[in-house]
Amino acid sequence: MARKSTPRKETKQELTGTKSTDLSDKGVPGELKEASKMAAERVNIAETLGREWTPRTELGRKVLSGEVTDIDTIFENGTKITEPEIVDVLIPDLKNDIILIGGSGGKGGGKRRTPSKRTTRMHKSGRRFRLSAMAVVGNGNGYVGVGKAHGPPGKHREVVEKALVKAKLGLIPVRRGCGSWECACGTAHSIPFQITGKSGSVKITLKPAPKGVGLVVMDEIKKVMRMAGIKDVWCKSMGQTSTRVNTIEAVFDAFSRSNKFRIRPDYEKAVGMREGRV
Repeated sequence: MARKSTPRKETKQELTGTKSTDLSDKGVPGELKEASKMAAERVNIAETLGREWTPRTELGRKVLSGEVTDIDTIFENGTKITEPEIVDVLIPDLKNDIILIGGSGGKGGGKRRTPSKRTTRMHKSGRRFRLSAMAVVGNGNGYVGVGKAHGPPGKHREVVEKALVKAKLGLIPVRRGCGSWECACGTAHSIPFQITGKSGSVKITLKPAPKGVGLVVMDEIKKVMRMAGIKDVWCKSMGQTSTRVNTIEAVFDAFSRSNKFRIRPDYEKAVGMREGRV
């Protein structure tokens, strides 16, 4: 019995009339391959967002048209990001996580941590409740953002989404390097120098650590460090660190202050601050 032949389906390149090119056969360097891959991803994301996103600012229109393709250019010019879609286009590999800032008490003591925190205030008509959530975003390679949002009770998902949007709008670059005298490897696995941040009663001091030490910080701070791309760091804290909102904001304040320092180019090269960033 003869087999029934089925017609071959046309590929995406054949339907669009374009041909795929193999960069590996032409001896193109690996950095150029990675750059072209990232550019293609940004174009695809911009095309996807273009169907639903109408930019409201001049910066958004430049990003959507492809005139601005590097987020470092925005930070160098000091332009404020007011649309989260800008970050989605320029950093396609952005990840996010939720900071456990809430908690509920148990019978035997202690506290079970929850993603959102419920606060209460008294009003003449009775108690008024409010939900709070905190989120962190980053690509694990030198960029991180932290956002906090509030909302009415029963709207947990909307509050978390609002916190993610605020985290994208507050994205900052993170200075990385190897500032530990015990290591001096020149790679961007830690921070280049000791930095201190403060929020409320909490004061956080981050110190560079050699390779292999890991993240010697509390669990919620580890989420911020991983999003920023820091693998080894020591931490010294003062104040009421059980208030996790102030603790995370103190860490973010330390990263923000590190960007205000001016460093000699020879020192910047020695500690490897420019290595590993997209």
